[in-house]
Amino acid sequence: MPGIDLDSLISQQLASRISGHDTSVFVPPDAPAAAHTLIRQRLGWLDAPTSMAARLAEVRDVVEGAATDHLTQVFLLGMGGSSLCAEVLRGVRPNESTGSQLTVLDTTDERTIRQATDDLVPEKALFIVASKSGSTIEVASLERHFWAAMSQARGTSAGRHFVAITDPDTSLVALAASRKYRHTFTNPADIGGRYSALSIFGLFPAALLGHHTDNLLNSAKAMAARCAEDKAENPGLALGAFMATNAAVGRDKLTLLLPQSLLGLGSWIEQLVAESTGKDGRGVLPVVGEPRGRLADYGADRAFVAVTTPEVPCDLASARRLEAAGHPVFYIEMTYAGLGAEFFRWEFATAVAGAILGVNPFDEPNVRDAKVRTQALLDARRATGAFRVEPPLEQQAGYLKREIQAVRPADDPPPSGRYLALLDFLPGEAWRSDFVGKIRTALRRRSGMATTHGVGPRYLHSTGQYHKGGPNTGMFVILTADDTVATPVPETDYTFSMLKRAQALGDFEALAAAGRDVVHYHIEDPSVNISAQLERIVSMLRRQQRRPAR
Repeated sequence: MPGIDLDSLISQQLASRISGHDTSVFVPPDAPAAAHTLIRQRLGWLDAPTSMAARLAEVRDVVEGAATDHLTQVFLLGMGGSSLCAEVLRGVRPNESTGSQLTVLDTTDERTIRQATDDLVPEKALFIVASKSGSTIEVASLERHFWAAMSQARGTSAGRHFVAITDPDTSLVALAASRKYRHTFTNPADIGGRYSALSIFGLFPAALLGHHTDNLLNSAKAMAARCAEDKAENPGLALGAFMATNAAVGRDKLTLLLPQSLLGLGSWIEQLVAESTGKDGRGVLPVVGEPRGRLADYGADRAFVAVTTPEVPCDLASARRLEAAGHPVFYIEMTYAGLGAEFFRWEFATAVAGAILGVNPFDEPNVRDAKVRTQALLDARRATGAFRVEPPLEQQAGYLKREIQAVRPADDPPPSGRYLALLDFLPGEAWRSDFVGKIRTALRRRSGMATTHGVGPRYLHSTGQYHKGGPNTGMFVILTADDTVATPVPETDYTFSMLKRAQALGDFEALAAAGRDVVHYHIEDPSVNISAQLERIVSMLRRQQRRPAR
């Protein structure tokens, strides 16, 4: 809320109260006891830097056993908090010559799953099945697919190639026992998914990749001690206050300026901050991976965080120019050795931001809606034999053109508050990254809006909460296309392609039901060049950019 500054947070002892598990920080003291209990059950992350040290021997035993059996091709099957930390660790691994090869599969995309299946070397493969609830539909579907493949290749020894990470007493615990998995890690139930980087969900992949897990925890422990202090030098308090106080005055697009090697950290931060704060019509929206623009491209809804490392500094000159132009910039200097500290800093800062904004940073009330709608669409397809057919791209391109023109005439300054989200369920292709950068640049230049990019279904477990529960300032463009192949999900009556389509349509329905501006583009002919079709949008917008000001 406006008017809250660092001094007032210090006088309220906000930092020490959060560190002390004081639930009245997040809900009023006279709130029902159940509200306090629900939050108390999600605060285990505060103690993880210390408590998880007792689990490192177990982690090392499993890693050493896998190495003894030459299981060096690792596939992580997970979504959201169960997978994003591993992406960070893979990008900043300390020594590329040590540890295992890791592929993170947080997808229902046919092409990506087929490629991983083709690359599979059964005698070297190790699968990490990671799900806090134990029943995440994407993880369960991937597990069934790769269990079938490994059972065919390895017979009764297939279970030795699987490790589970889940909460106690979930259905995944029972499944792992029935299939004789190599090991099942039970993670503390009081650590939420997006706050789980310093738990087994992060530590086991870290150890497999050659990271020193004790160093991760020690650096996090040192950061936790600093974050508990009611001082202006508190790194988590300062960052959380920066995020929340800027959001409260309209600068809620937290734009991350990161070195290329830390883009994985950006995706992890994106989920942590957006899913934690985006509810009750409030929140902070991280903007990750957006190409750098001109000063004129950034509106008054932006705040920036510039992260630099001794190894790979970010473009500090750009950050200084933004600051000189009046944009707030928060600077973070980190080292790869201190990665555990950064995990804790951002977790603590996000809790601080939630407390200031008056939202519960540990629930996700709007996430379930899209999941329920996905299942309903799969059930309806079972009954009717088909999904509702969407108009092809060519019939809808004019709509996007009209909307962008309506947002910002050529001579207007950037609009304040609105953002445009590309929600991408397209087949996983090598050209995707370059294309997305081009279209985000064109959309921002033409509309003046901040742009985000979510790859489906990953974003459903990340920014999906913010999209439906945060401020109603987004314009959403869902992109889908028919797949050229169809891979059945064992023990079900659907394919991965059907599941992905149902997830896209389910989110379309959830966004529409929440009163959001949403457009769905579907390319029906899988034989066409999808990138060429989508380039038409970019070309169209570039032509609009060149129109003279009126």
